Amino acid sequence: MGTAISGATGSPARPGVRRRSSAVALLRAAHFPPTVAVTVVVALLAVADGKTPGVTAVVTAAVLTGQLTIGWGNDLVDADRDRQVGRLDKPLAGGRLSESTVRVSLFVAAVACVALSFGAGWRSALVHLFLGVAAGHAYNLLAKRTAWSWLPYAVAFGSLPAVVTLAGGAPHWPPWWMAATAATLGVGAHFLNVLPDLDDDRATGISGLPHRFGATRARVAATVLLVAGSAVAVLGPSGAPAAWALVVLGLVTALAVVALVGRGRLPFHAALVIALLDVALLVVVGT
Repeated sequence: MGTAISGATGSPARPGVRRRSSAVALLRAAHFPPTVAVTVVVALLAVADGKTPGVTAVVTAAVLTGQLTIGWGNDLVDADRDRQVGRLDKPLAGGRLSESTVRVSLFVAAVACVALSFGAGWRSALVHLFLGVAAGHAYNLLAKRTAWSWLPYAVAFGSLPAVVTLAGGAPHWPPWWMAATAATLGVGAHFLNVLPDLDDDRATGISGLPHRFGATRARVAATVLLVAGSAVAVLGPSGAPAAWALVVLGLVTALAVVALVGRGRLPFHAALVIALLDVALLVVVGT
């Protein structure tokens, strides 16, 4: 990685500045916002399930390290593609981070992920490592180029509630509606996530299911999936839904209309809000 230059004097940046710059680049290469989002969801699910602070911390850290390996693996696999389409905002493609640094970081995170996963309990570890983390890497290495690109998202997200409920003492399987809501949310997030990069992806040979749908149909599919996830979260549990949950479902329906008929960036943002409401329903209804 080249030496950073200060704009005022042209002198080399101080070592502390370089280290901070490298750390930021490493976090960006890990797809930090979605990594944090998934980790926060797991922490909230663990608290909602009544896990002890210790178990909550361990299972959350296990998922965080697993997500880091998936993010870094994605950028390593995509580095050449990103350079081809001029994605110099990516740390690897832009030369702000070396591949060796990312590979070492991925290895360290992978070792930590295995140790932490088994620290949370062997049942949780098997689900996390062989469904969640494995599905993420399967997407990076192969599935993203096929019509089955949605499947790793369904498996990885759908297994998250079980990773939590099987952790610690008194392990148990989550109710079916939690897994179904999480899986539907994951596939909807997949369709939503690729929308900004459809053209760049096609130019470099990526042809997942959203790419085959095209931008308009992919946006519709994302919206339908996210609304379906909301409906399952509200109507899936036994007994009559709470009044507030029905109000949220009505709000989701209104946002879906905006996502389907709106213009510009409004549909994307409306669908994103639906995804956030799905997460809230998943956590709160499950308590």
